[in-house]
Amino acid sequence: MMEFALASAVGVLVAAGVYLLLRARSFEVILGLTLLSYAVNLLIFSMGRLVVGKPPVLQAGLDPTLANHVDPLPQALVLTAIVIGFGMTAVLLVVSMRSRADNRSDHVDAADAAEPLPQREEEA
Repeated sequence: MMEFALASAVGVLVAAGVYLLLRARSFEVILGLTLLSYAVNLLIFSMGRLVVGKPPVLQAGLDPTLANHVDPLPQALVLTAIVIGFGMTAVLLVVSMRSRADNRSDHVDAADAAEPLPQREEEA
């Protein structure tokens, strides 16, 4: 039952992420990428087997096998992916804010800009 719930959560996150990626506004695109990264994190985490009550590190008195412990590699990969995803989201937000300032629109390709932009004069 837990596998079905996790697979459903991954499916919903992927569907919502793809839907938002196909939108025309930059905020929705960034939100869609974030949802997709959450789905990938859940998928990587589920590859380490869904086990409740077992430690991810070795303990004295227990054999160092996967029968007694949870695989720590997917947990480390997810932690790394969270940090990389946060950095990616920060960069995308800065690029999106700059694009909005330059184009006076948050449309992804700036197609709905009402008027042509005047040329900026460089300050010396």
